[in-house]
Order: sequence, then C-alpha cells, then structure tokens
Amino acid sequence: MEHLLVIPVKHIRSVKSLGREHIPLLKEMEYTGHCALDSLGVRPNSRRLGFHIPPFNSVMHLHLHAHGLPYKSLYRRAKYPISAGGPGQKKGFSWFVEISQAIDILEHGGKIGVLPCMMP
Repeated sequence: MEHLLVIPVKHIRSVKSLGREHIPLLKEMEYTGHCALDSLGVRPNSRRLGFHIPPFNSVMHLHLHAHGLPYKSLYRRAKYPISAGGPGQKKGFSWFVEISQAIDILEHGGKIGVLPCMMP
C-alpha cells in the first residue's frame, strides 16, 4: 500500500474549515494526488483519497491522504472508513471523508463533519 500526503502551502486548519471557495483548491489537491499515484503505478480503481475530520486527526493543517489499496491491516482499513450515508446525505457517520464527498458537500453549500452531512 502506498500512503502519500498532499499538503497545500496556504494554512487551512482542517477539512471542517472549508467552504465553497475552497473547491478549486480541493480539485487541485485531488489532481496532484492522482498524478502521484499514477507515477507509482497504482491503478485508478485501487485508490482512496480523503481527509480525517477533527477531532480524529493529529495535525491541524489540511492534508489529503492519497492511498494505493488494498490496506495491509485491519487497523488501516478501520482508520480510513468510507460511509456513503443514507437518503439526503452525501456522507454518513465517519471520521474520514473522501475527496469526492468533500467537494460534493461544499458544492451544495454544506459543511463537513463527523456526523452525517445532510444537504441543505
């Protein structure tokens, strides 16, 4: 498994601090993560890109995790869970949000958090 971080130069405290104005930055970070994984030969269907959501993070500076799958341990799988959510939700209860979920939530005027993200 590959584990890379994409870190913006401008300080942004966390994924919870993001608003609609940050969507271009997130798309650039996503592109950078995919390019890095491409260079390592990680297949597109074997990737996970996303953010930990406070208080379940250890670094208070926005950083995108770019992973090549599969995870080699149950601990890693549990540390980066994906929760699709139910009707009217872009994300369910989880301390990790995939980049596509984060962009979708922000495009619809929502805020990213651990609890399910409802659409306004």
